Amino acid sequence: MMTGITGTPGTGKTAVAAELERRGHRIVHLADTVRPYVVEEDRARQTLVVDVDRWVEEFEPVEGIVEGHLAHLLPCDRVVVLRCRPDVLAARLAPRGYPAEKIAENRDAEALDVILIETLEEHPDEHILEVDTTALSVGECADRIEEFIRGELPSSYGSIDWTDHLGFSA
Repeated sequence: MMTGITGTPGTGKTAVAAELERRGHRIVHLADTVRPYVVEEDRARQTLVVDVDRWVEEFEPVEGIVEGHLAHLLPCDRVVVLRCRPDVLAARLAPRGYPAEKIAENRDAEALDVILIETLEEHPDEHILEVDTTALSVGECADRIEEFIRGELPSSYGSIDWTDHLGFSA
């Protein structure tokens, strides 16, 4: 079974995956798999542009957990969407040296449920778990993911509404 852990940058994917790996789970970091599929570097946005269709088509499914903000595009058996309140997300991203525009773009994407919506377009409802990492420890997040993988925690999503955190200015 392949489980995806996805979410906007800053939601805790890497930290939670490290904890799950420490607990014995096989983890594939998707950032390590996309290099051959990079078609350009968008310097203004400090990001790599990936041929996602080709990457998804050629990705070899694994028994374990795939972690990355594109994980929901893969044919996962279960997908966990990590979420974080947008103001907290922005504070987590600031130390990474991102420009203000990139932080705002990620904050607004989180407020608009972009990754969750993309996940719902790719996977059946019963395969999706949304976890709000804002006030949970890494261990608590890992516990919930393990329970979901084992079938002890049912699918759940759609209860988070952060539209009041959108960064529109007059």
